[in-house]
Amino acid sequence: MHTREELLACVVARLIGEAKHVAVGAASPIPATACELLKARGQDLRVSMLHKRKGNPFTEGSRELFDLAGQGRIDVFFLGGAQIDGEGSINLVRADGKRFPGSFGSAFMYSVVKKTILFREEHSKRVLVPKVEFVSARGTPGALLTGRALFSWQGSRFRLESTHEAGDVRGETGFDFQSPERIPLTPPPTEEDLALLRSSVAQRIAPDYPDFARRVWGIN
Repeated sequence: MHTREELLACVVARLIGEAKHVAVGAASPIPATACELLKARGQDLRVSMLHKRKGNPFTEGSRELFDLAGQGRIDVFFLGGAQIDGEGSINLVRADGKRFPGSFGSAFMYSVVKKTILFREEHSKRVLVPKVEFVSARGTPGALLTGRALFSWQGSRFRLESTHEAGDVRGETGFDFQSPERIPLTPPPTEEDLALLRSSVAQRIAPDYPDFARRVWGIN
């Protein structure tokens, strides 16, 4: 049996594909886990992690990350938001009367990184809205992954590709989207991937995300 976090990490790994350089922002344990899984499989992958506690390659915070992105040297990046709408826009500033940390470099990264994956574990009408209250960033998403479903981008709107479990995804989503007549379930992790996740990957993730590793794999 797998956890939701393990399933999502495997989906993110598939979305990353054959990329050579992936950047992972702060507080992103699942994308970081996906990157470590690909490396454990033997993929030659460079991973730049803003959250890395020791040996962080960025000596000037995010400035170097933005430089790399502007030069076209980052293949995949991840963005979330307090709100995400059906046009692929994200809101990192305010929603429901609450203030959030802000947009930071999201608009820049969204526009210059080759593939931006929108990722938010919560799947609800509160998060997935018809139109964001404030546009922090707008671009062409490579995909949208939530804790309930995977969407692809079809030029002007999302298309539902799979759900992680049976249920009424449309009723839980605030924006309209395309969908096949029969919606497949997201493929579960393979036994080989679960073995890697629970051994070498977990050990590599634990130093940077100790609370996540403890909760998912019981590593202290």
